[in-house]
Amino acid sequence: MRVHLKIKRFNPEKDTRPYWGEYDVEAEPTDRVLDALHKVKWYEDGTLTLRRSCAHGICGSDAMRINGVNRLACKVLIQDVGHKIQVEPILGLTVIKDLIVDMEPFFAHYRSVMPFLVNDEPLPADGRERLQSPSDRERFDDTTKCILCAACTTSCPSFWANGEYVGPAAIVQAHRFIFDSRDRAASERLTVLNQNTGVWRCRTVFNCTNACPRGIQVTKAIGEVKQVLASGEIR
Repeated sequence: MRVHLKIKRFNPEKDTRPYWGEYDVEAEPTDRVLDALHKVKWYEDGTLTLRRSCAHGICGSDAMRINGVNRLACKVLIQDVGHKIQVEPILGLTVIKDLIVDMEPFFAHYRSVMPFLVNDEPLPADGRERLQSPSDRERFDDTTKCILCAACTTSCPSFWANGEYVGPAAIVQAHRFIFDSRDRAASERLTVLNQNTGVWRCRTVFNCTNACPRGIQVTKAIGEVKQVLASGEIR
């Protein structure tokens, strides 16, 4: 099938403002949008710039807006979006070139919630790892799936309005450790999330949940963190 791609282009070295580049490529219905973008870059315009790595929905590096929706280009089939496809960079982060944005502010928010296990207590006497029951592990299982693609955060109107908001992805990462029975730094993370740039900026729009390519119940996780802050108890 013939696919028409309308791609938002911007090169700060020579462009004063973004513009739309339009391209036609041949593609199979079961090809991915990423395949079509590769055809443009490899055969029509080598200056097109995009970020991608594994191309299998694991690394999260090729998040972009496809027909107005945050998606991973490597997971979206041509047959699911039609033969006219509009592609642009994710919103709320500075565009470096074409479809590549500066992810540093996103990762700064991620680092601010201490996204790692904290436990300085002595290991069990037998020297084995700290054990956890299946039910305790299940409590935070959903939020372990995050691949840091930024699709959720850059779909959030609160983040668009104020880039200082930590955003859904950072809250998801905090949730993963707050509810981990082995961790001992929940209070520090909750202090960060209780600030005016923290969890209370969420307006429960559900854009983040709809945008997540891993199917994480992002809004639910944010609500659970709010509940802990309101009640003072981790359940």
